[in-house]
Amino acid sequence: METTKSAAEQLANPAKKLKIEQKTIGTHNGAFHADEALAVYLLRLTPTYKDSPVVRSRDPPTLEACDIIVDVTGVCDHTKHFDHHQRTFTETFSEKHVTRLSSAGLIYKYFGKEIISLKTDIDVNDPRVEILYQKLYTEFIEAIDANDNGISAFPTSAGAPAFSEKGITLPSMVGSLNPRWNETITDEISNSQFEKASKLMGDVFVDKLDYYSKAWLPAREIVVNAVKKRFETDPSGKIVNLGISCPWKEHLFSVEEEEGIKGETLYALYSDGKGWRIQAVSISKDSFENRKGLPEKWRGVRDEDLSTLTGIDGCVFVHASGFIGGNKTYKGALEMAKRAVAE
Repeated sequence: METTKSAAEQLANPAKKLKIEQKTIGTHNGAFHADEALAVYLLRLTPTYKDSPVVRSRDPPTLEACDIIVDVTGVCDHTKHFDHHQRTFTETFSEKHVTRLSSAGLIYKYFGKEIISLKTDIDVNDPRVEILYQKLYTEFIEAIDANDNGISAFPTSAGAPAFSEKGITLPSMVGSLNPRWNETITDEISNSQFEKASKLMGDVFVDKLDYYSKAWLPAREIVVNAVKKRFETDPSGKIVNLGISCPWKEHLFSVEEEEGIKGETLYALYSDGKGWRIQAVSISKDSFENRKGLPEKWRGVRDEDLSTLTGIDGCVFVHASGFIGGNKTYKGALEMAKRAVAE
């Protein structure tokens, strides 16, 4: 049996008696992987398992003495046992996902909303928690699940990736933390390296949650408001005014779908700090092809020449490809967008 803090050590030291009641997390010993390293870290983010010691073993009685067990035992009951290796296990994160869960995905599925709420100080029933919960799984956790289950990002039967591969090098980094074959391997060394792996995975998770909650989510709220006010911006409803520059493309596509207006927005306006930009909306978030580029005759023309050509004051430029243009004022940028919609 391997354990980060043995019960024998705790019993031998009266100063540690209070820790005897502390809940323990069980997982397998031997080589460790990204999924259980992350699963353990996620559990430690909850009040129930905060600072819990980890027992690493494959001995059934030893594991059953733990309060929760991940990635071992061949049982998944969603209360104490969270293993995914059994042949009968087919659980995915939701009906929208086809990737079978690993121990990381299992713990995230059942503890993720609580963790997000605690780390962001947003009420667990707030719709923003659900949005972050889905985003973190799709952009981070699912790749860990797929990697541990040996699932390729490009199945031969599919023409597009089955999941996001962002962060997929993490499993190899965790693998390199395992004790080396040609060095002395002890329980102490193995457990110490496991804690490093768990911290590595956990730090990335927390950083991603911090980014999505403090930068990505506020950008979404800007896009939501811009879409709601699109008819105030222009009666056509095809122009959105974001006000400021932010990561808007991904959000626009999802908000359009939610509002039942998929494909209707043609141009986005935003301030770049010096003036205003008018940017064509692409046909998809990763495409360079636009739904409707800026007029061909404007492309590659700048400054006074562009203002003379368009009859709009304050023009700065239109890119040669027609995907973006600039004006010194909001009024000018809006007029360029309106003219582009009409042509």
